[in-house]
Amino acid sequence: MKTYAVGGAIRDTLMGIPAHDIDYVVVGSSVEEMLAKGFRPVGKDFPVFLHPATQAEYALARTERKTGAGYKGFVFHADPSVTLEQDLERRDLTINAMAQELSENGEWVGPIIDPFNGQADLAKKILRHVSDAFAEDPLRLLRVARFAARFPEFIVAEETLLAIQAIVRSGELAALSSERIWQELSRGLTATKPMRMFQVLLDAGAAKLLLPSSLNAQLIDEPQRESLRDYLRIAPPTLEERCAVVLMNLPPTEIRAWSEAVKMPNEVRDFSEIFSELNLLLKQRGGQKNTAQEILAWFNRADVWRKPERAMMVLTLAKQIGFEVSDLIQALQKAQALELAQCIADLDSSDRNNGEKIRLVVEKARLAAIAAAL
Repeated sequence: MKTYAVGGAIRDTLMGIPAHDIDYVVVGSSVEEMLAKGFRPVGKDFPVFLHPATQAEYALARTERKTGAGYKGFVFHADPSVTLEQDLERRDLTINAMAQELSENGEWVGPIIDPFNGQADLAKKILRHVSDAFAEDPLRLLRVARFAARFPEFIVAEETLLAIQAIVRSGELAALSSERIWQELSRGLTATKPMRMFQVLLDAGAAKLLLPSSLNAQLIDEPQRESLRDYLRIAPPTLEERCAVVLMNLPPTEIRAWSEAVKMPNEVRDFSEIFSELNLLLKQRGGQKNTAQEILAWFNRADVWRKPERAMMVLTLAKQIGFEVSDLIQALQKAQALELAQCIADLDSSDRNNGEKIRLVVEKARLAAIAAAL
């Protein structure tokens, strides 16, 4: 048996990027031999094992055959006769289909094994699929889009664009699970240039199927697309902030509906909805400042009293991308500095256990503090 480091680790090393998650492929072995050597099986669909000392994942070399819809509609075949080249041929892009042998002490040795010219495509900065089997897996469309965002200087090969367009026409995107769609989109959102991901989805004809309809319309409109590109260039790279900027022109109801469709994490959904509400609030100004009542209403919807850190993160993001929110920040700080216990103490003793009376007096005090700050 021989062991090889494969895929993204080879690509990243050639690009001078630290390789963290390293995939290993074992050629010429069997399940029985791996178990005899102390490897622990973890794979459900195909043989993957954890190294007894390092706990790194080692997979037996395998081939695959499409038998059904979606990225799960494959039968995998792994035995000692499967070659390294056959294993590499089933991978998505040429730059991810390279390998290097592993010595007994775990060092990478010998030449880079590159049967599909991944090094040449790496030098030319081209994202090119390995084989015709690429179009059988709808998840690979999202992977190409995500790689375009991570490596924005790369172009998608013409034949690969045709292949991802064929995936859209096949209707197999409908077979993707919500979790996998969100996983790839979220990784693209936090990549170097997330707009490259959206551009690939547009070019493939997939944006209208995977994204909210209002966002798809925004991406199609060139001035709006350029405006979004400018905002994302400034926005910090955290998932919550990037997602909020992308969705800020959508009504909260549409954000909620899409978040449920793609299984977006609740904290990302809530942050995006709050930022959308803030965007709507700022648009109401029409050249004037918002009223204290409007600001208090947004504070209440944003739950700033229980989650002040999140509120400041939202306002800071708005300021970073060029929105004028200094008055809102001052109003929030003024309202948060209130001594609520004193407000309640000023009530008649008979009202101090009345929840509605307490709520009203607190609202009145906060409204006055906001008005004073403005």
